[in-house]
Amino acid sequence: MTFNFSTAIAVGIGGFLGAILRFYISIEISRLYPHSIPLSTLFINITGSFIMGIFVAIFLHFTPSDTLKGFLTIGFLGALTTYSTFAIESYTLLQNHFYYGVLNIFANAIGTIISVAIGYKIASKLLSYS
Repeated sequence: MTFNFSTAIAVGIGGFLGAILRFYISIEISRLYPHSIPLSTLFINITGSFIMGIFVAIFLHFTPSDTLKGFLTIGFLGALTTYSTFAIESYTLLQNHFYYGVLNIFANAIGTIISVAIGYKIASKLLSYS
């Protein structure tokens, strides 16, 4: 991927949309399922990783423009998922509820890797049939 203005704008728009969606999902999950472990961040990170796995598999079969790839991956999914929120939430949990902190770290780290693998495998299988 090379830097150009249209790709940079696409990344920015994708980031804007991903950040708004993350904000909305975070509020709704926290409201519906209040818990000591930040379930909204875990859900968003696992779901975003699953979608990333799907996109990577699709991009291996079809070559999208850098603009579309930047919009979807760097922009939208980059803003939707969040490492910094995960980091501060984990740090806070480790300070106040050590075991919840360890569980949160494990669930995010392992869950996102498994999720991206599942998304990739499912999309690869489906694409191999077409």
